[in-house]
Amino acid sequence: MIRRVIPAALLVAIAIVLLIGAWPQLFGLELAPLIAQAVSLRAVAVIVAIIAIVALGFIGLLSRRLRRFAASAALLLILFSAVNVAVLSTRGFGNLGFETASLTDVTVLTWNTLGDAPGSAAVADLAIEQGADIITLPETTEAMGVEVAERMSQAGQPMWVLTTAFDQISKARSTTVLISSALGQYQKVTDRGSTAQLPSIIVEPVNGIGPTIIAVHPVAPIPGELSTWHSDLDWLATACAGDNVIMAGDFNSTLDHYAHIAHADGATIGDCTDAGALSDNAAVGTWPTSIPPLLGTPIDHVMLTDNWRVSGMRVIESRDTAGSDHRPVVVQLSPSRG
Repeated sequence: MIRRVIPAALLVAIAIVLLIGAWPQLFGLELAPLIAQAVSLRAVAVIVAIIAIVALGFIGLLSRRLRRFAASAALLLILFSAVNVAVLSTRGFGNLGFETASLTDVTVLTWNTLGDAPGSAAVADLAIEQGADIITLPETTEAMGVEVAERMSQAGQPMWVLTTAFDQISKARSTTVLISSALGQYQKVTDRGSTAQLPSIIVEPVNGIGPTIIAVHPVAPIPGELSTWHSDLDWLATACAGDNVIMAGDFNSTLDHYAHIAHADGATIGDCTDAGALSDNAAVGTWPTSIPPLLGTPIDHVMLTDNWRVSGMRVIESRDTAGSDHRPVVVQLSPSRG
C-alpha cells in the first residue's frame, strides 16, 4: 500500500509544481520568490523539461520497478512543455514586418545601455539607422545622452535630451530620454513620482500636443528587492494613465507578471498595451545577449495607449556584442484608425 501511496503523492506534488510553473497567475503567485524568476524563462524551462523527460526515459528502461512512475512523471513534463510552448506561440516568436512609414508615424527605440557601455556613437548610429523619434535609455547618463543628441543633430535629426538621475555615483541610477524636435518641446513632470531604486522619467509636451512619454526602469526581482519590485510595477500602472501615452524601457518583468495590474479591457499595464503582444514579438528575448533571443526573457518593452497601433516591431540582435547585456527594441507606431 505504502509503495503505491508514495509514488502517487510524489506525482501529485510534481503536477502541482509544474502547474504553478506553467501558469502561476492561476494561483496569484506570478510575483512570488523563485516563481517570478522561473516564469520569465519559459523557453529554458521547456529545454530543462525535455532533458528531464529523456532522463526519465532511461530510468524507465533501466528499472522495471520505476517504469510506471517515470512514465507518469514524463507525461506531466510533456504537458508542462506543451503549455509553455503554446503560451510562447500565442505571444509570438518574431514578426519583422514593417508597414511603410507615414509622416504621422512615430518610431520608438529603447535600449538599456548597461551604464553607457555601447558608447554614444553606437547608440546614435542605431537611432539614425532606425529613424528613431523617441529614444528611452535606462542606465544612461545625461552626458552620454547629450553626446548622442549632438551626433544625431549632425545627421539632421535634432533631439531634446531629458534625464533623471538618483545620484552621480552609479550610471545605472540614471535614465535618459531623447525626443525628436519635430515632436515639439518637452519637459519633465516632477509631481508623479518614479520607480524607487532606479529612476523612471515622465515627460510631456510643453504645448500639450503630442504623447506623454515615460522612460521606465523598475528594479530587478532579486532577493532583497522583491517588495520594491512589486511597488515599482504598481507605479507603472498608475503612470500609464491617459489617452495618449508611450511607455518604454527596461521593465525587468514579462507579460506573466502583470496579471494584478492589467485592466479588464485587455490593456497590459494601466492604460497601456504591450507592443510585442500586439505584433507577435512578445516571446522574443531581450535579455541577456549571451543567449539566443528565443531562449532569453522579454523584459524590455514598448507600451502604448489605444490611440496608437503597432505598424512594425523588431528586437535588434545585431548589437549583441556592443557592450550591453540588453538588446535594443524598435517599434513603429501609427495613429489608430479608430
